[in-house]
Amino acid sequence: MFAEVSALLAPLAAAIGYSSYKARQFEQACPNIGELTDVGGYRMNAVHVPRPEHADLPALVFIHGASGNLLDQMVAFRAALEGRAEMLFVDRPGHGYSERGGADNAIPSGQADAIAQLMEKRGIEKAIIVGHSFGGAIAAAFGVRHPDKTAGLLFLAPATHPWPGGIDWYYHVATAPVVGWLFNHAIVVPLGLSRLERGTLNVFRPNSRPADYIEKTGPSLVLRPRTFHSNATDFKRLLAYVKEQSPLYSRIAAPTVIITGDKDEIVWEHLHSRGLARDIAGSELVTVRGVGHKPDYLATDVAIAAMEKIAGEPRDLQAAARKAEERLAAASREQTLGPVPSLMPGALSGA
Repeated sequence: MFAEVSALLAPLAAAIGYSSYKARQFEQACPNIGELTDVGGYRMNAVHVPRPEHADLPALVFIHGASGNLLDQMVAFRAALEGRAEMLFVDRPGHGYSERGGADNAIPSGQADAIAQLMEKRGIEKAIIVGHSFGGAIAAAFGVRHPDKTAGLLFLAPATHPWPGGIDWYYHVATAPVVGWLFNHAIVVPLGLSRLERGTLNVFRPNSRPADYIEKTGPSLVLRPRTFHSNATDFKRLLAYVKEQSPLYSRIAAPTVIITGDKDEIVWEHLHSRGLARDIAGSELVTVRGVGHKPDYLATDVAIAAMEKIAGEPRDLQAAARKAEERLAAASREQTLGPVPSLMPGALSGA
């Protein structure tokens, strides 16, 4: 009997040991570059870029989506906005290097409150809140619950409204008692690593994923047991949450822009982005044709123009979207056909 039990437990122990080893490797490959701040009994992690002397934009707070961390938005936006604004790139509670905190942080309203507390701790009175994907639900909650701290809202491919169907099976398993602990500690790492390449490609589809995206943004951090449990809990609670909370979006009065791609197969734009545009009076919906779930990377210029418009500058966002479409189409043609030879004088002679 003892031998039989040992034969069953040995592979499980080996899988748990392997997962623990890989989790340490993930952290070594992607160490924390932020700063942990106590926000009331637990610590939130963020990269804070202080207000530059000649800032021309309000403070900006960036909220990443599901399965991500602060690096996702930081890689997309920091370099392009350096010197223009105070910036706060946040690890949501239970993600990246932030601690989870209490039960309230299992839903977007609790995470919005946590970010509001973090802003207070970092001396940010008011900001444009930028939310991508799942971060869109948190940005919407922020706008409803903290209007005094909201200079404006920028939604990027947001997940904010009820959808038909459910969520992937592994999120249910990950949150189950006992079985979930075993799954998160023994199965998630090898399963996740086998799907990481395809999963990140799918997030960008039909567009190309940047070649260095995985290296720079550390998506493997979500495979750590506690982080995956937090991520799964977020997913499991989201549908019921948006069913209850989406009717409150009409209370939002802050300047609002929604940017989405019409080829998004992760978060359907006809439900979420159009729903926000319907629910928030005075908001502007900008659809970038040919773009999937990552307008933060594919239409960064449009997103920055939206920040400028929210700040009061005259910007034609629809024209900016058309220009981005032309740029993306040209890049796609070049990728397919190769660079077009220059016909400038001297090009053929080698001059």
